[in-house]
Amino acid sequence: MSLKEKFPSDLKDSLKSGDRLKVSVIRLVMAALKNKEIEKRGPLSDDEVIDVLVSLSNQRRESIEGFEKGGRQDLVDKETAELKIVESYLPEQLTPEEVKEKIREAIAETGASGARDIGKVMKVLMPKVKGRADGKLVNEMVRELLG
Repeated sequence: MSLKEKFPSDLKDSLKSGDRLKVSVIRLVMAALKNKEIEKRGPLSDDEVIDVLVSLSNQRRESIEGFEKGGRQDLVDKETAELKIVESYLPEQLTPEEVKEKIREAIAETGASGARDIGKVMKVLMPKVKGRADGKLVNEMVRELLG
């Protein structure tokens, strides 16, 4: 079963169990996937589904930051719960040590020597960690290791 085919069955299970939050999040994901298919004018591959999920999880993280700054703990809790559901569909996340190892490999592969080579490293690195590590965190770690 492809990742995209998993959503309708999970939606049905969530409806039966009465998990309203999960139903809401799955419907949101399915709508985002449908919009992406319309935009692409064709079916999505699993990698493209992962891209949509990563985008949705990044939106949740940004919302959490904004709500924390605004002192809205109720909305922080809601977005955090939604983020956990979205992330449950993403591939297993890499640990910080695994990310650093991948960064070191990319640095060796590109011959990067300083901060001006961050773009080269990111270009090689991101396809390897796609959907398995937050791009913002990866970028910070690359800057740290090259800086």
